[in-house]
Amino acid sequence: MRCILAAAGLAAGLALLPVRPAHALFGAGDVVFDPSNYAENVLQAARALEQIANQVQGLQNQVLMLENMAANLRSLDYSSLGAIETTLRDINGLMARAQGIAFQIGRTEQEFARLYPKEYATTVTTDDLARDARGRWKHSMDALRQTLLVQSQVVHNVDDDSGELASLLTQSQAAIGNLQALQANSQILALSAKQQLQTQELLAAQYRAEALERARTAAAQEQARAQLDRFLGDGNAYTPLH
Repeated sequence: MRCILAAAGLAAGLALLPVRPAHALFGAGDVVFDPSNYAENVLQAARALEQIANQVQGLQNQVLMLENMAANLRSLDYSSLGAIETTLRDINGLMARAQGIAFQIGRTEQEFARLYPKEYATTVTTDDLARDARGRWKHSMDALRQTLLVQSQVVHNVDDDSGELASLLTQSQAAIGNLQALQANSQILALSAKQQLQTQELLAAQYRAEALERARTAAAQEQARAQLDRFLGDGNAYTPLH
């Protein structure tokens, strides 16, 4: 650019000189120097240099744009999705191990109707009552055990998630382009979704245990009524003597 300005200044200066014949300047020989033509040639050269400089600047801008595009499209070399999927499979595996009243509609209806009747028939035996009471107690114990297992797994996962979240935040802050930043943020959202899902699983296990315990209490009351009815019979078991 300085060369262009210098050339333009020289051309302007020469253009201001009085136009004289070539022999008046040099006066001898065949050498002919025309100041007006020289000034015009210098101006043309300056314009050509300016165009070249503009073209070079345009090429530099295109290179910078391509470099930015490449950075924005660079993929993140870090993924936590595998660990997230493994954790969810572990939690789902624990939920599937539910015994007795499980997390299946058909099985739940069948077991509940068998061991938690609204009313016992008059033909029920003491052995039947004892067997049902034992089954209900087992259901409650299994539900409590599973709840503790799920709680233990969730606590373990939260500890791992703390380190995973720190790694993802580091990756997000160090992201070079838009794609890396989006991928890191997407993994943070996936980690948050995983924590919400496992919290829902934990609540389901806890509510199941609480519901079974309340159902066991209600069934025990019905069992006590049936036992009392068996004890009293029809009211004619004892007739006092006159």
